[in-house]
Amino acid sequence: MPQPPTPLPAARTPAAGPAARRRPWLIQGGMGVGVSGWRLARAVSREGQLGVVSGTALDVVLARVLQTGDPGGHARRALSAFPLPELAQTALDCYFRPDGLGAGPDARMRTTPRLRAAGGSPAEVLTVLGNFVEVWLAKEGHDGVVGVNYLEKIQLATAPAMFGAILAGVDHVLVGAGVPGQIPALADRLARCEPCVTRIAVEGDERPLDHVFDPAALLAGHVPGPLRRPEVLAIVSLPVLAAYLARDEATRPDGFVIETSGAGGHSAPPRGPMRLDGAGEPVYGPRDHPDLAKMAALGLPFWLAGGQASPEAVADARAAGAAGVQIGSAFALCEESGMARTLRRELLDRAHAGTLTVRNDPEASPTAFPFKVAELPGTVSEPKVAASRRRVCDLGFLRTPVRGPRGLVYRCAAEPVAAYVRKGGDPADTRGRRCLCNGLLATIGLAQRRPGGRVEPPLVTIGKDLSFLPRLSPDASPYTAADVVRWLAAGAGA
Repeated sequence: MPQPPTPLPAARTPAAGPAARRRPWLIQGGMGVGVSGWRLARAVSREGQLGVVSGTALDVVLARVLQTGDPGGHARRALSAFPLPELAQTALDCYFRPDGLGAGPDARMRTTPRLRAAGGSPAEVLTVLGNFVEVWLAKEGHDGVVGVNYLEKIQLATAPAMFGAILAGVDHVLVGAGVPGQIPALADRLARCEPCVTRIAVEGDERPLDHVFDPAALLAGHVPGPLRRPEVLAIVSLPVLAAYLARDEATRPDGFVIETSGAGGHSAPPRGPMRLDGAGEPVYGPRDHPDLAKMAALGLPFWLAGGQASPEAVADARAAGAAGVQIGSAFALCEESGMARTLRRELLDRAHAGTLTVRNDPEASPTAFPFKVAELPGTVSEPKVAASRRRVCDLGFLRTPVRGPRGLVYRCAAEPVAAYVRKGGDPADTRGRRCLCNGLLATIGLAQRRPGGRVEPPLVTIGKDLSFLPRLSPDASPYTAADVVRWLAAGAGA
């Protein structure tokens, strides 16, 4: 068997087009699964800033949108632009339902294949297609810049997802929730349609597992060219990690997003031993605040994220040497957000009334990273809703490869406890864990339907700092992405 290619650093392909012509002072956050969808990213890009789509679970998002009948025909329009029509047709043949799901008790979403370390699976094809569709739609009809946000934790999806986005002309790739040291070299190779290797961390193995992805083989040699390498922005919490990545050409990104614990979704745990306050939330201290002088000394552009949603914060960030800010929660609540309208309305009303609680839950995520959970009726945040949900792991994006006595297995702390223990896991690790995969898909209206008429409940994440709402929406009325950008622009001197 031939040896897989070694992921060597290569000469960077300079970014061309809009990404090279101007640097945005505002990056829209790549939130949740589909909350930062193509409609939101396109709206922000049209305002001259960096609109970002969430790259998580886009294979499932595409499959479920097609199964619901693809209202408006947007996914099918994007698929018609894919460079290898035969591959796009496979997704249509498998998932498209012209009349939608229907309303019967058996109207369930068809399952999608899961990525595995062996590679070359139908899951890779669907991952490429899903990312292509989302980025293509975000870029349609304007010349603004568009980015895609990935979780380093989901390593099996990284290469095919990035390739799909690059095929669609993505301008920036943002990666967080881990150490994204492999991403710059992957971007180089994928833009040249060269075989590449992602090093997959395997619990129980000292050495990572090499996962090979060959973009030219996936396209059966029909490589459109030349492709443009996107700029890579690493999402980190502290300058020490930024300095580590910047010291070597192979791992050096084109810039950084410095994300503090105030941001929504996952956040880095506090440095040192985990301490919890009286509400059971992690306690952050002075060591967790980034030293911006050290960031500026690295000589690479950086943006601040987490509690930055005000013109004053934008001005302060730029005065401290940042290129600008990244904003998530203000966009998550705007009209173009992918979050289900009923959930957005509930969040706005409760925030306006002062009754909304957002908890930084140290147990909810199977990744063991603290995760912000908005406490809303009918969602997984309610103990009775969480308790009534039967544990099932049928999506598996946050599974961890584990080396067991019988070979490689995949486990997730939110899967059925018996299955987790059978794979060598400690049952204590499953306590309080929530299925983020199913919960976040339900949040955007793509919930799986279960036997007996049960429907997966949503899980809503948002930042803890919502102080922007009284100024942006004083009467809890709807607002748009353009409203957010124009309100913040005063702080950028725009």
